[in-house]
Amino acid sequence: MKLSVLDQSVIAAGETGADALKKTVKLAQSAEAMGYTRFWTAEHHNTNGMAGSAPEILMSHLASQTKSIRVGSGGVLLPQYSPYKIAENFKVLESLFPNRIDLGIGRSPGGSADTRLALTDGVRRSLNEFPRQVRDLQRYLTDQDEAIKAYPKTNGLPEMWMLGITHRGARTAAENGTAFTYGHFINPYNGQRAMKQYRSDFQPSALLKHPKVNVCIFVVCASSQEQAEEIALSQDAWLLAVEKGGDTRIPTIEEAKRKIVTQADKEKVKENRKRMIVGTPQKVRDKLLSLSDAYQTEEFMVIANVHNFEDKVQSYARLAEVML
Repeated sequence: MKLSVLDQSVIAAGETGADALKKTVKLAQSAEAMGYTRFWTAEHHNTNGMAGSAPEILMSHLASQTKSIRVGSGGVLLPQYSPYKIAENFKVLESLFPNRIDLGIGRSPGGSADTRLALTDGVRRSLNEFPRQVRDLQRYLTDQDEAIKAYPKTNGLPEMWMLGITHRGARTAAENGTAFTYGHFINPYNGQRAMKQYRSDFQPSALLKHPKVNVCIFVVCASSQEQAEEIALSQDAWLLAVEKGGDTRIPTIEEAKRKIVTQADKEKVKENRKRMIVGTPQKVRDKLLSLSDAYQTEEFMVIANVHNFEDKVQSYARLAEVML
């Protein structure tokens, strides 16, 4: 089994964006020491609780502060950008850190309609252009465009991953021959159908000859079930705030207890728990192995958005001890 990390550089209550980014670096270094395979950064915009708005810049710093772990984007929001410029950015990264770079892309609009227009400098772009953009990005990465080349030349190429939460996203990844990450941490219901679609429709490309998958899931792991439940409360409350469009900084456990009060909130927390595993190392291990069979994957990408940084690091450490 391989384990990897997705870190959204979420800002804890009482801290700053700079604090969150420094903790992302510390977590990457810890994950590398623990034996994790990849460390991916996220891209979010116009939200006060997430510091990771520029994954390529953060990736460069993370790769320079680590030695061997693969560093990637989870993911660059391709519909808002030029495929050519993304190819250039990631060829620079590949040149600086050979055989360590993952280019994860997503179809998300990146936020509200106004936020997306700000990202595209006022140009209205259709999300239906995404498959064409994927093909263009691959052409530039692999030097297949006769007139326009993406420099610098590289001996190797970044691994290209597509993030998805539906069977339609899986089909797009398959038809374009990219690796595929299923976001169980967003949609825990459609994963098996998506994986089946991906494998049945997969077409080899210049970047990938055989299907390659992983699954991203929230995990909170502690020495006891009671402790894990307590730590996860801050993540529960954070998810509620994200879904309500409120303050997206991670509250303390005490603040979380005050926020999760209505019956509707409690029902939503119960529903959101289907997106995560919360428990002891043995419980988490058993559930991941079960999901591994269901998804037919040998790699999980783990995300933990809890308030206390030491709790987060210890969660990853306990998981590594029983899985790696």
